[in-house]
Amino acid sequence: MLCQDGAKVNSRCVLLAVGVILSLVVYGLLQERIMTESYNNQVFDSAVFLVFCNRSLGVLCGMLAVLWQKEPLRSGAPVWKYAIVSFSNVFASSCQYEALKYVSFTVQMLGKSFKMIPVMLWGIIIDGKSYSAQDWIVAAAITGGVLEFLIMGPTTSHRLQHSQEYDRPGYGYFLMVSFLALDGLTSSLQEKLFKEHQTTRSNQWLYVNACSCIITGLLLVAEGAFMPSLDFLFQHHVFATDTVVLSSSAVVSQFFIYAQVQEFGALAYAATMNVRQVFSILGSYAQFGHSITGLQIMGLLLVFVALGYNSIKIAMESSMPEKQRILQEAAPEDSDSRLTGSRPAPGAAFVDAVP
Repeated sequence: MLCQDGAKVNSRCVLLAVGVILSLVVYGLLQERIMTESYNNQVFDSAVFLVFCNRSLGVLCGMLAVLWQKEPLRSGAPVWKYAIVSFSNVFASSCQYEALKYVSFTVQMLGKSFKMIPVMLWGIIIDGKSYSAQDWIVAAAITGGVLEFLIMGPTTSHRLQHSQEYDRPGYGYFLMVSFLALDGLTSSLQEKLFKEHQTTRSNQWLYVNACSCIITGLLLVAEGAFMPSLDFLFQHHVFATDTVVLSSSAVVSQFFIYAQVQEFGALAYAATMNVRQVFSILGSYAQFGHSITGLQIMGLLLVFVALGYNSIKIAMESSMPEKQRILQEAAPEDSDSRLTGSRPAPGAAFVDAVP
């Protein structure tokens, strides 16, 4: 019976992982397409507008999810706490998009491997967590592989290589560091929110996206980019299609990510993201034909091996009693009940971070 229950838990976790990977691979490829390629010889510049589009669709889907599950529309936690999460997430996502103007998509993906370190540090600061020597060794191996990739070959973006407009690759690395710090903070804040207020994923999804939509809308108006961005959207139908698919894949990924993090914890999500990074990098090289050196390939392999080891370690450390608890919480007859928060663990931001 325990084996059968464990198999059910594992099957659900794998199903959610596949959903996360597929949606985020599409999301990543479209990020690179929109931020580095031209539309009728015109390039799109507003990263904040893309975040606004993603969050607007997220609000609609969050509202539908709340109504479908017959949950109350009132906030499950103080709105100001949702707003704090939204601020962190909006600026993290904006830095993520903006960085693609300066550094390659592969650099961005590898930079996300550094996410383990800031998430662990934020976990220590916010929740007083502790981590094993193996965790730090894996983090060091990933860091070494990423550094080898950065040093031993080209790392600038496709857009930077073909334009003199963006001649500051160092600024791209600054944006990446900012993204990683804010992304790690977002993860810790959301996990803390689940634990303290026992919010449902639909309620948190709705209110975080609503706050993010308001924040990005105000930013666009303040910088005078709202109407120019809309004009670009209406003038370039391919861009409009890419934006809709980008936003849709982001929303779909949020559903799978929220479900996985709340039911299986941030560790399971971190393992899923390890696999996603591999497929996203391979997909980027296949789609856009980036150049790569032999030493960079060795750096990638070191990162992939370390991430693979970490994923296996995560799977093996999940105890059967814990799987039993997760199965009960995820059972169909309990689908309308409030799920408990995710267990303390290092993870990653789960809006965008999406993505």
